[in-house]
Amino acid sequence: MLTEKIVVSVLVRKPVELVWSKWLHAIELAQSCTPYDGWHCRQASNDLREGGHFHFRMEEENGKEGLDVAGRYDTITPLQLISCTLTDARSLTIEFQPIDENTIIRKSITPHPSRSLQVQQTDCQTILERFKEYVEKAP
Repeated sequence: MLTEKIVVSVLVRKPVELVWSKWLHAIELAQSCTPYDGWHCRQASNDLREGGHFHFRMEEENGKEGLDVAGRYDTITPLQLISCTLTDARSLTIEFQPIDENTIIRKSITPHPSRSLQVQQTDCQTILERFKEYVEKAP
């Protein structure tokens, strides 16, 4: 298993309370939880509490290729931090940092050993960028 982490971040031009509320709900995350054009999030569940589980099934609209992201929440500090363990034992941490009426989201994940590090980095950044776009369009 690789010890290096993938770290991506994005500045969302909305207050941390709104950003956090969008992250809480599976339906909100599903709107932006895809790394590629022509993909959608077919299934989404998100029980954001310590010990709670999440599962997102992202796939091509034609169903030929897909990706599951699932795991268990380990630590949650509301409006600040989410730490979880993916089903394949990799770790994922998401930090929310308020700056005035904006929010920096920083995501750190242990890379999957069988996938290109560059592809994983790009996918993680793209998903965060799509989430940013979705949240910034929210009223």
